[in-house]
Amino acid sequence: MAEGRTFKRCSCRDSDGKALGQKCPKLRRADGGWSYRHGIWNYQIELPPGPDGTRRGPLRRGGFATQDAAKDELGQVRDLLALTDPREPATRTQIADLIKRTLAETDTLPNAETIRRKIKTGQHLTQEITVEQWLAEFLNRKRKIEETTRRSYEGHIRLYLTPHLGRLRLEQLKVSDIALMFEQIEEFNDTIAERRAEPDPQVRASVKYRRPISIATMHRIRATLRHALNMAMRQDRLIDFNPAAVLEMPAHTRPKPLVWTDDRVRAWQADYRSYRERQKQRRGGRRVDPIDAYTSVPRPSPVMVWTPAHTRLFLEEAQRHRLFALYQLIALRGLRRGEACGLRWKEVDLDGHTLTVNWQLVQLAWEVHEGTPKTDASVRTIALDTDTARVLRAHRQQQLQERLAICEAWTDSRFVFTQPDGSRLHPQHVSDQFLWLAYLAGLPPIRLHDLRHGAASLMLAAGVEMKVVQETLGHTSSAFTADTYTSVYPQVATAAAEKTAALLFGEESQAEAGKLISLRS
Repeated sequence: MAEGRTFKRCSCRDSDGKALGQKCPKLRRADGGWSYRHGIWNYQIELPPGPDGTRRGPLRRGGFATQDAAKDELGQVRDLLALTDPREPATRTQIADLIKRTLAETDTLPNAETIRRKIKTGQHLTQEITVEQWLAEFLNRKRKIEETTRRSYEGHIRLYLTPHLGRLRLEQLKVSDIALMFEQIEEFNDTIAERRAEPDPQVRASVKYRRPISIATMHRIRATLRHALNMAMRQDRLIDFNPAAVLEMPAHTRPKPLVWTDDRVRAWQADYRSYRERQKQRRGGRRVDPIDAYTSVPRPSPVMVWTPAHTRLFLEEAQRHRLFALYQLIALRGLRRGEACGLRWKEVDLDGHTLTVNWQLVQLAWEVHEGTPKTDASVRTIALDTDTARVLRAHRQQQLQERLAICEAWTDSRFVFTQPDGSRLHPQHVSDQFLWLAYLAGLPPIRLHDLRHGAASLMLAAGVEMKVVQETLGHTSSAFTADTYTSVYPQVATAAAEKTAALLFGEESQAEAGKLISLRS
C-alpha cells in the first residue's frame, strides 16, 4: 500500500498566467527546505483500483496550514485503507469509493469505527441504508407479533415515519429530525382545527375525515421508531446511537375517569342543544344526525363514567335489544368489547356462575381478527352474579329460537353473541348499537369501553377488594387499578373520610381516651 506524501504548493503564476503549483521558487528556502511563509500544505496518496480494476488517480487534498495537519489527515486515510485485508480487493475498493464520496459531500473523512463495524457485519460500505429501507426490514423481521401490533407498526410507519424521515440515511438520523416530524404533526393539528372552524363548507370538507393526532398517539409513534432503531443498533450494529430514545416529548398522562354528576350533565345538555342549533343553521335548516351531534359535543374528560342510576336506566332501555346480555355483562363484569364479542358457549358455566376469557375479536380498520387476549392477565375466570347468569340463560334460549327459525341458513360459529344468522359479531356494530341505546335512554354520552370503567367503579363503590377488581378486569397490577378508579365516585371518597373520622371520634376511640384519662388520675 502506498504511504503517500506531503508537499507544498502555491497559487503563483508565471508571465503567461500558468499556475506554478509545486514549481514556484518561493516554496523552497536556500538550503532546500520548505518555506515557512509561502504556500499551503497538501498530501497525496495512491488509492486502490476502481471496481473494474483500472488504476484511478491519486487522492490529493490541500488547504492545510501546517505539515502536521496534512500528515494527520494522510495518516487517517492510511488507517482507513488498512481496515481490511489487502487480499480482499473488493472491500478495499469500497473503502476508497467511500473516502472519495464522503470527502466530496462533507469535506471530511468517513468515520473509521463506522467502517470497521460495517466490515465486521458484512455490510456494503458504499450502499447507504435509508430510514425507509430499515423500517421495511424491521417490519419484515417482526413476524411473531400480534396482528394488532403489526397493524399499529404499519400505520405509524406508513402515515408518519416514512413521509417525514424515510429519505434520511439511517446513520445520519438526528434527534432534531424526529423533533421536526412531531412539530409538523402539531402544525397539521392546528390546520385541522382552523379548517373545521371555517364557514366555507369546501374548506371544512378538506379535513372531514382527518383527526388531530393526540399526544398519546405521538408517544406510540415514537415508541415504534425507538423499537426499530434499537434493533438496528443492537442486532445489526448499523448505528451507535438511538436518537428516538433521548427525544424529549410532552408528558402523556392517562386521563382518569370522571363521573357524570348532575352539574356536568346540565352543562353538557346546554352545550348539546347549542351545538345542534348551530349545525342546523349551518345546514340551512336540514336535519342534523342526532348520533353525530350526540358524540361531537366536548365532554369534561375523554373518559366519562355513568352513575349507578345512569347505568340502571341504560340497562332498562337495553332490555329490548337482542344484545342486552352482552351490555349487562360489560356493565357488571367489566369485559372488554373484544372479549365479549369473542366469548364462546364452551367457556361459559351457567350452573357454576362463571365464564372464562381466553379469546377476543379484534377490529383492525374494518376487518375483524380472532386473537388471544390483550395480556396474560387478561386470560381469567370471572364470577357471575345470579341475575347476569339468568340473563345469559334467556339469551341462549333466544339464540336457539333464532337458529330454529332459519334452520339450515344458521351459521354455527359457537359464539355467545352473534348476528341473527349465527355469524360472529362485528365489534363496531356493538359500539354503534350501544351509542344509539344510550341516546334513546336520554343519558349523557360515554364510550362502550367506559361501561367497563363504570363496572370497575361500581365494584369499588360496593366495597369489593382491590385485588378482586384487578383480577376481574384483567389488569396486570392492582396499582394500575387503584390509580385509575379509586377516586371516580364521590361516595367512595366520602365513605373513606367518614371511616377515618370515626376512627378518631367514634365511640370506641372515645372509650379508649376515657380509659387513659382514668389511669392518669
